[in-house]
Amino acid sequence: MSEATMTKATGTASTTAAATTASATDPAAATSAVGHRRTGARTRRALSAVGSLWLLAALLVAWEIVARLSPSVFFPPFSVVLGQFGQDWFAARPQTLFASDRFLESVPVSLSRLARGWLLAAVLGVAIGVVLGRSRVARHLYSPVIRFWMSVPNAALLPIALQFFGITEAMNIFLITFGSMWLIAVNTADGVAGVDPSWLRAARSMRLPRPVLYLRVILPAAAPHILAGLRISLGFGLILMIVAELYATTAGLGHDVALYQQTFRYREMWSAFLLIALIGIALNAAVDLLERRLLRWQRRTGLASL
Repeated sequence: MSEATMTKATGTASTTAAATTASATDPAAATSAVGHRRTGARTRRALSAVGSLWLLAALLVAWEIVARLSPSVFFPPFSVVLGQFGQDWFAARPQTLFASDRFLESVPVSLSRLARGWLLAAVLGVAIGVVLGRSRVARHLYSPVIRFWMSVPNAALLPIALQFFGITEAMNIFLITFGSMWLIAVNTADGVAGVDPSWLRAARSMRLPRPVLYLRVILPAAAPHILAGLRISLGFGLILMIVAELYATTAGLGHDVALYQQTFRYREMWSAFLLIALIGIALNAAVDLLERRLLRWQRRTGLASL
């Protein structure tokens, strides 16, 4: 190494050390540096949010332009749908959290069906997945059956469910549960089967009881796969909830959509579509937040980071 290079490196190190010493001896400078870093992080998050929403904004603008250029009662402009949305689902009543009567009549009913069906699917799916993941025999025996039911369009089960349950709450819950639990089961089985064998050997060497082994080792290790299955299945559950309500209920968002279509109230129909989309986004964000909190240790890349 040349003498000039050594002199430059020594000078740089001295400058860095001096800056570090100055920051340590000057609390105001240290506080200012932390504030700048936080401001930069907020700016990056804001730019990332704007970057992820540009396509949605472009689609809404295109919707508005196309609807204005080709007026049709079946496809109103987005601005008209947005105005109808506020009129249908909100009211100037703080005692009901600004929700309209129509909102209170439809949304709680639909969300109640979704919650009961999806929670039951989560319990059954995780239980089935743990059994398949821990037992190679069960996996070979029942994997073809599970793959078969996953390949069947869930909406095709609606006539069968109607034959068994009739137009009842049980039919809606069955359709949501049956259509959602296979995704959870497959993801759980993959996660359980992929647990590091060294962890299992260490647990056996410590003679952990079987319940402790599952609760403290296997399920936490499989948690990323389980939560991914729960997140995906929630979207399927919402779809099945709407499908069931379109044909076999007398209340709910799907029933409202069918009623507006049959009575040629297309603005209100699009308004209900918009509300369903917002509910789906909110539910997905809630599960994503739960996943981030429970899996803080996991590095998220690719589509999982969305």
